Amino acid sequence: MLDEEYMKLALKLARRGIGKVNPNPMVGAVIVKNNRIVSQGYHHYFGGAHAEIDALPKAKESVEGATLYVTLEPCCHYDKKTPPCTEAIIRQKIGRVVIGTIDPNPQVSGKGIQILNQHGIETRVGVLEVECRALNEAYFKYMTTGLPLVTLKFAQTLDGRIATITGSSQWLSTERFRRLAHKLRATHDAVMVGIDTVLADDPELTVRLVPGRNPVRIILDSRLRIPLTAKVVRTSEVAPTIIATTARRDETKMSQLSTLGVEVLVTPEDEAGEVDLRQLLQTLARRQIASVLVEGGAGVITSFLRYKLADRIVVAVAPKIMGKGIEAVGELNVRDVSQTLKLCFNRIYRLGEDLVVEAKINVR
Repeated sequence: MLDEEYMKLALKLARRGIGKVNPNPMVGAVIVKNNRIVSQGYHHYFGGAHAEIDALPKAKESVEGATLYVTLEPCCHYDKKTPPCTEAIIRQKIGRVVIGTIDPNPQVSGKGIQILNQHGIETRVGVLEVECRALNEAYFKYMTTGLPLVTLKFAQTLDGRIATITGSSQWLSTERFRRLAHKLRATHDAVMVGIDTVLADDPELTVRLVPGRNPVRIILDSRLRIPLTAKVVRTSEVAPTIIATTARRDETKMSQLSTLGVEVLVTPEDEAGEVDLRQLLQTLARRQIASVLVEGGAGVITSFLRYKLADRIVVAVAPKIMGKGIEAVGELNVRDVSQTLKLCFNRIYRLGEDLVVEAKINVR
């Protein structure tokens, strides 16, 4: 049981890097010798020392023969920013390494463990593996599929409406859920909305209610209808802004937006003539965007569900009934109950007056 307890501490340390290390994984490390913790470390920020390298120099005594607990397999390759962690582990004569989970990065993926074993270092793999994989859900999807993890976030009434028939939606949820929404922005690489949301609400899409970095802002706008006075345009110096459009774009508007510091990304069209979301996600992944928070509107949410591109949902259910209004989710071409998208609930909890549902989407 000691291995599990020390790994719990490593996981706690790893979480300190949330929202700071993307697109790298969050990793924590604990060094134990003679049943005493002699050092701890974690990956602080992207480009900074890995957890093992952070922990080793902090040791209060020699770590020769000690056990290193690390939430993710130590890396064994050189990149532009950091040397292999396996070299430091071997050089410091660590005696045993306990690993939460194998790194899905093809450059590592079992090779780090193999190198350690070849140098006589005992390894144990898979301690609290479920928890270690869940910690870096976005990283694992990014590495194994070449696509970012997609989270859908919205607030709705009990009868599934996100706005009235006139488009009124402020404020459907409570201040506490809006704070949670800003926390989600801070922990995702990008936030995405459709042009209708920009036209209706003129959101800034930055992090303001909690500490944290601003995500890349992405607007789906197949014909470049966005006003030059929109907040996401006027604040282009605050956070990177990408407007995803199609061949139907307005060339003059495209030039004007570029002058204002906004990137216009021309993407293929889907069968409806809108931005091809799968192609867009692939492009974002190539830019090292490993997680995307989709905040609406209804058409965008529906498209992500229809094309089975969403992984998770975070929904606030307000204690309100609206009757006729704008539905949170539109037509999904479901003709039989067996065709419905299945959800796996992670958490259901009260947040002020709202009921918040966090779930994984099982599209199989």
